[in-house]
Amino acid sequence: MGRKRRGQPVNGWVVIDKPLGLTSTQVLGRLRRVYDPQKIGHGGTLDPLATGLLPVAMGEATKTVSYIMDGRKRYTFTLRWGEATATDDAEGEVTERSDRRPATAEVEAVLPRFIGLVEQVPPIFSAIKVAGERAYDKARACEDFALSARPVRVHRLALAENGPETATFEVDCGKGAYMRALARDLGLALDTYAHVVALRRTAVGPFTEKHAISLESLEALGHSAAASGPLLPLETALDDIPALALTEAEANCLRRGQAVSMMARINRARIEAFDNGSIVYATHGGKPVALARYDAGDIRPVRVLNL
Repeated sequence: MGRKRRGQPVNGWVVIDKPLGLTSTQVLGRLRRVYDPQKIGHGGTLDPLATGLLPVAMGEATKTVSYIMDGRKRYTFTLRWGEATATDDAEGEVTERSDRRPATAEVEAVLPRFIGLVEQVPPIFSAIKVAGERAYDKARACEDFALSARPVRVHRLALAENGPETATFEVDCGKGAYMRALARDLGLALDTYAHVVALRRTAVGPFTEKHAISLESLEALGHSAAASGPLLPLETALDDIPALALTEAEANCLRRGQAVSMMARINRARIEAFDNGSIVYATHGGKPVALARYDAGDIRPVRVLNL
């Protein structure tokens, strides 16, 4: 007999409006005390100095985390002109200063350089691994190292407000883009320095602020939270993935880890929109069955969802 899994069989997503000062790991710890889930994980780290959406997956929903982390994100951030810091945010020591303050027209003129597929060097205080170690650990140990530039996608970058000392921007971007690096590079492009003083994430993949709940409100619900509105269905994370309805026999094949052939003529209309190698969300009776890959006429299970 297999060993019984510890925790409660809670499956789904809860979107926390993370407060200032908490790490993402600390948020997970507090959610464990509320839900006692068998498994838990978040869909993209937020720094302690950032606020906003932290989607948290529990149970079988943890199998969909990568699809959230790969999705588009939306941020609002405020930078301070004239100062560079060691961490590219307000937490770090000031390393450089400049008296130059760019005018609004100057700022707007450089924004197109940072839209599209751009090369970005991550902040040295980041979770990127260098020779098996986190960059922030090496930076705190005052080790001498450099991070390589990497391509990131910025879909939209707009100036919301520009004052004498600070400016606020709105950003839509893809996976891996650092707002601290963007602020730093904007300063350098304008012959000055800059660092982030406020950062808020307002959307992650299909999740927006309308889905969010504060940590305090969730904790006030106590153990009833698992049966209440804040817990979103697993499939909420899969809105952007094409769905495929299966028969009971086909669903059972996927659940057993077996491929399902779609080569019969009767199935052509069901798969005509799928590209070879694409991921599909397989369902039966409106319920999740698996994340699967369409491969040369077959549907092959990638992650079976045991619900």
